[in-house]
Amino acid sequence: MGGEVTYNKEEEEEKVRNEEEVEEKMVVQRKYTAVVGGGIPPPSKVVVVGYALTSKKTKSFLQPKLEGLARNKGIQFVAIDPSIPLSDQGPFDIVLHKLSGKEWRRVLEDYRQKHPEVTVLDPPDAIQHVHNRQSMLQDVADLNLSNAYGKVGVPKQLIFKKDPLLIPDAVNKAGLRLPIVAKPLFAKSHELSLAYDELSLQKLEPPLVLQEFINHGGVLFKVYIVGEAIKVVRRFSLPDVSKRELSKNAGVYRFPRVSCAAASADEADLDPCVGELPPRPLLEKLAKELRRRLGLRLFNLDIIREHGTRDRYYVIDINYFPGYGKMPEYEHIFTDFLLSLVQRT
Repeated sequence: MGGEVTYNKEEEEEKVRNEEEVEEKMVVQRKYTAVVGGGIPPPSKVVVVGYALTSKKTKSFLQPKLEGLARNKGIQFVAIDPSIPLSDQGPFDIVLHKLSGKEWRRVLEDYRQKHPEVTVLDPPDAIQHVHNRQSMLQDVADLNLSNAYGKVGVPKQLIFKKDPLLIPDAVNKAGLRLPIVAKPLFAKSHELSLAYDELSLQKLEPPLVLQEFINHGGVLFKVYIVGEAIKVVRRFSLPDVSKRELSKNAGVYRFPRVSCAAASADEADLDPCVGELPPRPLLEKLAKELRRRLGLRLFNLDIIREHGTRDRYYVIDINYFPGYGKMPEYEHIFTDFLLSLVQRT
């Protein structure tokens, strides 16, 4: 009988231990689910993300809140050394990059060919497409998106690469109305100029993209795209120009950029006609089509709504791998995106 009691006691202790282990695993899983927002299950192994970014980009993007959340989700960020062959580093699951130069593009393209199992964000050729403002907005123009929620186009524009003295004549022939927004042809600079009169156009420095300025209530919408996720924020922009102001002003006014991160319009008391966000279904359709046409998964759109209309929108700029650190909740959106890439492979 004594042996029977001993056996039952050991069996009971084993049962308790098993129940404790199960409970412990459930607690860990609940903690993990709370961290990831209840969506994406934990990876079976650490996801290694190699990054090749400038020091400025590294500082703005790899903030402590992103790195901390990434660790909790099983993601490890590893710096790539451009002076060492890329194939000798890693192994990586994902390569995240925003470096310039033909040599880097060649290295990355070669790496993509040799390591098809690695997701490179994004393909170098696709990035080059949006670095040139001549080709950047062409996909939006070709898309000619129009549905029940609105119409999306691009401002009337002209590419000019010749003698600046010929700009006024070229602008007239193209039918562009003053004032004119002038941007560098290559999108490495965010600087732009606003020319109020024909004579001032001759002071501009080609190669340029010349766009009709569209009054938009002094507010633009930054549409951040991370894979299939979309986040929209308002930014203050250039103020409207009335006919009276146009007749009184002359010269070229230079601006470091259209919008400023510090000039967030999200908390401002705006006229609803100006501040109302573009309809979500319209943005989702636009983002889906541009992801496919551009071949990019990390970019943002600068969108304006023509003042006095409810549904006439224009894309005025596209940026690859923009300042996601300024996007609300970017650490959650970005880490979920990285995990989703690994789960698909």
